[in-house]
Amino acid sequence: MSETTLGVISVLGILSSIIFAYLGFFRNQKKEDLEGGKKDGVLLTEIGYIKSGVDDIKRKQEKQDAQHIEVITRLTAVEASSKQAHKRIDDHIKGGE
Repeated sequence: MSETTLGVISVLGILSSIIFAYLGFFRNQKKEDLEGGKKDGVLLTEIGYIKSGVDDIKRKQEKQDAQHIEVITRLTAVEASSKQAHKRIDDHIKGGE
C-alpha cells in the first residue's frame, strides 16, 4: 500500500469516528431530552394535583367561614331575645309584688 492509500484510510477512519461520536452524542442527547420531558410532565401533574387539593381546602374553608358567621348571627339574635325575655320576666315579677 502506498502512503496516499494509508493517508486516505486514516482520514476516512478519523471522519467515521467523528461521525459515530456525533451520532452517539445526538442519540444520548435525544434520550436525555425525552427523560427530562417525562420528569417535567410528572412534576407538572403533581403540581396540578396539589393545586386542586389546595382549591378544595379553600372551598371548604369558605363554607366553614359562612357557617361560622351564620352561627354567630343566630347566637346574637338569641342573646337579644333572651335579654328581652329576662326583662319581661323581671317586669312581670315586679308587677306581681
